[in-house]
Amino acid sequence: MSGPPGRAALLLLLLGLPGLLLARPPGGGGGRPRYEPTWGSLDARPLPAWFDEAKFGVFIHWGVFSVPSFGSEWFWWYWQKEKREPYVKFMEANYPPGFSYEDFGPLFTAEFFDPNQWADILKASGAKYVVLTSKHHEGFTLWGSKYSWNWNAVDVGPKRDLVAELATSVRNRTDLHFGLYHSLFEWFNPLFLEDATNVFKTRKFPTSKSLPELYEIVTKYQPEIIWSDGNGNAPDTYWNSTGFLAWLYNDSPVRDTVVTNDRWGVGSICTHGGFYTCSDRYNPGHLLPHKWENCMTIDRRSWGYRRNAQLDDYLTIEDLVKQLVETVSCGGNLLMNVGPTHDGRIAVVFEERLRQMGAWLKVNGEAIYGTKPWRAQNDTVTPDVWYTFSPKEGKVNAVFLNWPVSGTLELGEPQAKLGETQVELVGYKELLKWVALGEKGIVIALPQLTPKQLPCQWGWTLQLTDIN
Repeated sequence: MSGPPGRAALLLLLLGLPGLLLARPPGGGGGRPRYEPTWGSLDARPLPAWFDEAKFGVFIHWGVFSVPSFGSEWFWWYWQKEKREPYVKFMEANYPPGFSYEDFGPLFTAEFFDPNQWADILKASGAKYVVLTSKHHEGFTLWGSKYSWNWNAVDVGPKRDLVAELATSVRNRTDLHFGLYHSLFEWFNPLFLEDATNVFKTRKFPTSKSLPELYEIVTKYQPEIIWSDGNGNAPDTYWNSTGFLAWLYNDSPVRDTVVTNDRWGVGSICTHGGFYTCSDRYNPGHLLPHKWENCMTIDRRSWGYRRNAQLDDYLTIEDLVKQLVETVSCGGNLLMNVGPTHDGRIAVVFEERLRQMGAWLKVNGEAIYGTKPWRAQNDTVTPDVWYTFSPKEGKVNAVFLNWPVSGTLELGEPQAKLGETQVELVGYKELLKWVALGEKGIVIALPQLTPKQLPCQWGWTLQLTDIN
């Protein structure tokens, strides 16, 4: 060794962080590949197969912002930093002078939080994974973090480790993969603001707060998804994102199964990391070469719960099924968000949407789970028909969102083979009759069913075997 260890290394020693393991040489024991803390090396890691097969997850935005439950989960920023009029007026009308955002902390009570009930709703939704906000940009951690003194759910408010409780229930009662969202930056943390003033030439905040928290949640809760967010306009070098990810992929307890997203510093989104999110509510409508995820909200206007939401603000189940089918056809996963209340309830409207999605997937899951994109994503003749391919069964799935009044459905993409092609309506016993249009597609005669006889509502799946 030459010279004394650097300040960063000493800090890691003092904090007891596993970051020093990165000094081990690549190609270590057991023949497993070791990843260098560079994007070139990290981006070459194959995405664990379970994530692409899962297709559908539920996002949960829960925190102190659930107390005012007004406007947006960005309440603190809009009220204190941007001083937006609706937020300022809301506070003036409803809270005493001098009331601070921190005063909302004790009011985040979670008295109705029943993790078993949440797990049962998640299971009923048909989702294969869940991502909980362990910490949003407000800095409040839903676990008793030793790096977030007196601004966490064990010290303030519920006096409970909400992350641990949900993780345990999800693992005991469902087969969902458990994931955690974590905001890299915090709006008003003095250390972050100091680093920002220094144009991120100093790194007080990541070394004493953000990185220690990440190591803490991985070792404590072993999440299979780390959904990073909020770079605070700082580069990945400031966050030491590649150093953390190298440890995550090489030495962490979830190194074989963990997946990560692409929000690890300025310039990394849609470029580096495991799966790409590119932007909120990202839905390109065409096939992408890299695995991606459409993270979106049932409430069009907010990720957190809003008491002032109108019925029109919530996407209908028809909207949500369409989003799922479009997303999966184009190679993506859908991460659908709900915002629980400050007292720990999943509002009835969210529960209904989740259970409706589960009912739809119970019938049509074959066209979603474990599928691959087909050569065409949507039909060229009939709108709102989306394709997926089931490799094990060798079937092409055509999901159509509108039942045709004529009783026949014309598809321009599949080319049928006389005497060989078979067409089934999922949930209906008999084979369907069809006529080939040569290279121009196929016309399928749908069965004449009453609304009660339909296999499901909000979209139906045709399965085609032996087509060109």
